Amino acid sequence: MTKSFSMRIVFLLIMGGLSLFACVQKAPPDLLQAVEELDRRLVEAEGARYAPTEFGRFAQHWVGVKGRILAEEDVIRWPWESNSLAMELRAVQAEGQHVLEAAARKKEAERQEASTRVALLERRLETFSSRIDRIGSRVVLGQRPVETELALRQARSYIEQGLFSRSSHVVQQASRLMEDQKALLHTKLGRYADERSVAYWRGLVARTINWSRTHHAVALVINKADRRLTIYRNGRPAGVFPVKLGFNGILEKRYQGDGATPEGQYRIIRKRDRGQTQFYRAFVLDYPNDEDRRRFQAARRTGAMPAETYIGGQIEIHGEDQIPMNQTLGCIMLSNRHIDKVFDLVETGTPVTIIGALEAKNSVSMALASLEDGDDDRLDGAGQPR
Repeated sequence: MTKSFSMRIVFLLIMGGLSLFACVQKAPPDLLQAVEELDRRLVEAEGARYAPTEFGRFAQHWVGVKGRILAEEDVIRWPWESNSLAMELRAVQAEGQHVLEAAARKKEAERQEASTRVALLERRLETFSSRIDRIGSRVVLGQRPVETELALRQARSYIEQGLFSRSSHVVQQASRLMEDQKALLHTKLGRYADERSVAYWRGLVARTINWSRTHHAVALVINKADRRLTIYRNGRPAGVFPVKLGFNGILEKRYQGDGATPEGQYRIIRKRDRGQTQFYRAFVLDYPNDEDRRRFQAARRTGAMPAETYIGGQIEIHGEDQIPMNQTLGCIMLSNRHIDKVFDLVETGTPVTIIGALEAKNSVSMALASLEDGDDDRLDGAGQPR
């Protein structure tokens, strides 16, 4: 073997040995997998929505690094050379983690804001419901309270699903429903705060008391706002008893089946003792009287009342049902113990005056005012705290 050939063999062996220690520069698999997993988590966390600027920088950096990985896949580096791809991947990983944390903070802030909106409106609805129940006006609102409650449940459900913008939108709808209900109550019951209406009712009571004084007889006055029946004898109060009204009794009766209790001056036209009525005892009133018929016909002519409605009748002051009932259908209900006290005091022809209220500051008008004054946790039209 010649010397030159031997030298060539040695050179090749040296170069071959060195090549064993050289490497193809590649991204560390575990680091690459970690960044890819971080990218997926950012998509799930809606990083583009909650941290758009930071996410944009991360995405641009990540795309560039992936391009380098592909472009330099076959580049040979010596072992002592630093792996710049690994360094870039660590930088992308740190940047992505920062975006993930920023998105999480903003998402949590949005969740808390949505939860606050729902909680505020839930408290408003609770207060609102207790006040309208106190004056017996829930029926006036129809299905609106139920719709509001369902909307709030849906808003709460959206929060649990992470759909905060949908929750806020539903809160706006529920808030508008609340405002609509308040406006409807003021329209339907505003007369309880109207000085002219109260003055008219006060005049009816004054005439009734004067009749009792003049005729040395008994007369009854029923105050719907106070849910109270007062017996006058010789023009003086002789007894006060709590009453229940129809399921829609706070309103003025307009037609048969509306559940409202009529207002005006009436007389007892019949007394029904035990066994003569489905109730314990009862006094039948002369509803509808001439004034009721006049109002009914006028409303029919103007279209303010459906043509298929009827004026109705059979309005009574009665005791409790043989099978206890929670409410009556436009009548006035006394407990059996109290109607016993009244029964022997009244006769056929006894005047009965039914009014809304004697004072402008009554339970109904104060409840209406409290819907505004007591509404501490209010939301604006966008569902935002005021």
